[in-house]
Amino acid sequence: MEIGWKRKAEELVDHALAEDWAWGDVTTQALIPPDAEGKGSFVAKSTGVVAGLEVAHLVFSRVDPSLKFKSLIHDGGKLQHGTRIATIEGKVGSILQGERVALNFLQRLSGIATETGRYVEAVRGTKARIVDTRKTTPGLRFLEKYAVRAGGGQNHRVHLGDGILIKDNHLAALRARGLGLKAAIDLARKNAPHTLKIEVEVATVEEANEAVAAGADIVMLDNMSVEEMRRAVKSVGGRVMLEASGGVTLENVRSVAETGVDLISVGALTHSVKALDISLEMEPLTH
Repeated sequence: MEIGWKRKAEELVDHALAEDWAWGDVTTQALIPPDAEGKGSFVAKSTGVVAGLEVAHLVFSRVDPSLKFKSLIHDGGKLQHGTRIATIEGKVGSILQGERVALNFLQRLSGIATETGRYVEAVRGTKARIVDTRKTTPGLRFLEKYAVRAGGGQNHRVHLGDGILIKDNHLAALRARGLGLKAAIDLARKNAPHTLKIEVEVATVEEANEAVAAGADIVMLDNMSVEEMRRAVKSVGGRVMLEASGGVTLENVRSVAETGVDLISVGALTHSVKALDISLEMEPLTH
């Protein structure tokens, strides 16, 4: 993961452990001898792409620093049913206290990486790149966007300060003051840092041409049909980068990519993804 991730991850992990009250596991405390030692294996129960191993490791290190976590595959690696992903060894009570939180992170992030990988594979051979959105779980954005990268996708804006994206509501607010699209782009050029690119959301081919003429760097084709996107690509003629957004699914993403757009943003990578089925299987206890 990127430099500086650990402090953020530690805060998230500590919050998740406190939420699960991992240090107050009454079941484990009632049943498992304090000196019992054992080993567990994380095992994939379906095919996919793994992501979040460092976070799972961090969970166990926060519960009990003496636990030994070993990754058997790298984030971004392909999984088959039965693939052993990692092992955890040490006090059984500590392993059980961290089990659910570690799995929650690992399953969620692997689910995102897996879904991203499906989209990336679907557009293979075209120039289109799959990117995510800000439709993320509150508080988990940097981890979920990391999982998108592990799955072969790329990140759109991480936060509101990452770039200028003039959307329909911005334009509606400006039109109420008598200002149009060109004025919006001029204001952005004047008032924002010169290093930021300006992207404009449009709904028609005519608006796409207007945005290009007004000086946009990127034009987002919002909820256009495949035929409309094809017309926009032909009309703009490579003068700016084009992003397709809205209504993109695994079933139609190939058709969208074949229109010639540069980017395809997919909210479903993070906002409604299914967690990958992974379990922790413990070996017999020793004393």
